[in-house]
Amino acid sequence: MKYLTLPRTEMLKTARIPVSTVSDSNAVVRKFAEDFIADFVSARQNGRRKVTFIVPVGPVGQFDLIAEICNAERISLTDLIVINMDEYLLDDGHSFIPETDPLSFRRHMRQHFYDRLDPVLAPSPDQRIFPDPADLGRVARVIESNDGVDVAYCGVGINGHLAFNDPPESDENDSVEAVGGSTTRVVRLTRETRLINSVTAAKGNVDRIPRFASTVGMKEILDAKKVRVYMNRVWQCAISRKILCGPMTGRVPASLLQAHPDASVVLAEYVTELPEPTLA
Repeated sequence: MKYLTLPRTEMLKTARIPVSTVSDSNAVVRKFAEDFIADFVSARQNGRRKVTFIVPVGPVGQFDLIAEICNAERISLTDLIVINMDEYLLDDGHSFIPETDPLSFRRHMRQHFYDRLDPVLAPSPDQRIFPDPADLGRVARVIESNDGVDVAYCGVGINGHLAFNDPPESDENDSVEAVGGSTTRVVRLTRETRLINSVTAAKGNVDRIPRFASTVGMKEILDAKKVRVYMNRVWQCAISRKILCGPMTGRVPASLLQAHPDASVVLAEYVTELPEPTLA
């Protein structure tokens, strides 16, 4: 895994996906918000009747800023269809966690985006889509009826997942074709994903992180006309190198973006640091 030892300059020079850097986490969030608005305006100007985006909740902060900019500049998002990548489920694997749960992505989108937008500028409730375990086919129907996804915006997990498309377990098919062909479904989250999510969202309380989630598949993401990735976590120093400079493999799902015709990655400067250990 020589790519894990690549210094910053070599990492950026040998990346197999176009990559740029910004100063810090706030700059990543601002870049996300600016790209989101610019992509929406461009799609509308190019004749798109409805613009369809796939979006993550993390990184966080961009939706507050998007709402602020749209309100100030009177940019209407009424023609926007928002497909959220995923949502946590109860242990039955069939029902969303309640929106009252602080971990709910539905709650986050409502509080940090939809409720902050001037109602006359906001997408209607029927254009706010989550992968529903009770109707997993809805995502595909919405995408098909609106002639595809304009942009899929992504964060990346510590194991290289996009949405909750974790790497296959050791006894599962890990071919590029199998991973890349996955569609909207219910998944059992891996130990790695639950652990890192407990660090970022639950003060290390891994028992508080749900075991199941519904997620759009890699196919829905990879079929988007454009894919934009934003990375602002210190723990992404290693996975960013695997995605950008390592082999394309189902064991690192985001590495499949190396074959996408219009994918790009934005990194906070510190994410380019060598992933070498230190003891505090």
